[in-house]
Amino acid sequence: MLTRLKFTQVGPVESMAIDFAPRLNVITGDNGLGKSLILDCAWWALTQSWYRDTQALPRRNGKLPTSEIEYEVMSKTKKTAAHQSRFNLEDWSWSRPQGRPPSPGLVVYARADGGFSVWDPARNYWRQLKSATLDQKDRPSAFHFRNEDVWNGLEDEVGGHRRILCNGLLRDWVSWQRGKTEEFTHLSKVLEALSPSEGERLVPGEPVRVSPNDARDIPTIKMPYGSVPVIHASAGARRIVGLAYLIVWAWHEHRRAVPLLHQEPTDRIVFIVDEIEAHLHPRWQRAIVPALLGVIASLHPKAKVQVLACTHAPLVLASIEPHFDTARDKLFDLDLVDGSIAIRLVDWRPHGDASAWLTSEIFNLGEARSLEAQQAIAQARKVFETPDLPLAKVKAIHEKLPSFLKETDPFWPRWLYRAEKAGLKL
Repeated sequence: MLTRLKFTQVGPVESMAIDFAPRLNVITGDNGLGKSLILDCAWWALTQSWYRDTQALPRRNGKLPTSEIEYEVMSKTKKTAAHQSRFNLEDWSWSRPQGRPPSPGLVVYARADGGFSVWDPARNYWRQLKSATLDQKDRPSAFHFRNEDVWNGLEDEVGGHRRILCNGLLRDWVSWQRGKTEEFTHLSKVLEALSPSEGERLVPGEPVRVSPNDARDIPTIKMPYGSVPVIHASAGARRIVGLAYLIVWAWHEHRRAVPLLHQEPTDRIVFIVDEIEAHLHPRWQRAIVPALLGVIASLHPKAKVQVLACTHAPLVLASIEPHFDTARDKLFDLDLVDGSIAIRLVDWRPHGDASAWLTSEIFNLGEARSLEAQQAIAQARKVFETPDLPLAKVKAIHEKLPSFLKETDPFWPRWLYRAEKAGLKL
């Protein structure tokens, strides 16, 4: 598990250090302050690979930077190893420590663009053996899926030979289902665990053909109004289905690989999720984090899970209140302090509902309402603070408020009382 991450002169960050909790880590903050940068660097720290153009770059501050990423990872034996990567300007890349990447378990990264990355300690690193029959150079550093790769499969080419790394969701799902395999049993369980409620279970239906010009049978999910091909499901459902498939695929492919290396399967998995609420209806937003914490139990009851997630959604924060354990979980907030990006560990305090989270120190909204309603209420509050405000101004505010507040709004009783005291005849 990742225990510590420190940046020096990286991206927009001058200096920042984060000590992660062993289970759940939620990162909030305004756009452009580096939430995705933290997740990308966490992925790098665990796997020593970058996805396409996500490589972190030196900070652009007009000076010759010494850019460093320092990180600490806890091994299976609970020993913490410290590592350091420095950016080399000559070859425009980060230095790698000698030896294998430090992650002791599977790492699954769900990116905001719908793509995924998977790192497997068995399949993405081969120890150099004297009698090795497999070329270490032929092993992919990680499995990087674009959105379409998740569905249609992942390939690469080595020495002029095409190689299938993953069959893809559409082929594997149908194959697993028709073969009544353990993979399909686990896929069904993971889909159920990631479903938002009892009445909205993601249950596999029978595969169907969707076009006379497409020879594939397409998986379906059962809906109250009939089965829907997964390629026609909502964006939110497709994100959940893709995540469920990648979890099951990564887990079972790992289990197939370890006997070849005379190893034991890992019992650790790290989920890195950017914009965990992306495409999800509020019913799904309030279920996704608790589901991720428990989903691996359907595959391995004793597995240890660490989650690193970024969110903009107050409902996500409200959803974790019954599950948050200060001994195992942390909430972080990114902010600008004197022109520099800083991260702070938030003292955990339940707020009760999403509206209260909106007005908390995390999101800093004056009101959980429209901007216009917030401005109107701010003007109305001046009446509370200034008893001798001219009656004409009080009347103007009173006439404006109904445009933004319903008659049942809890602000009305306070306003009517103060408006009458100010001399307004109601």
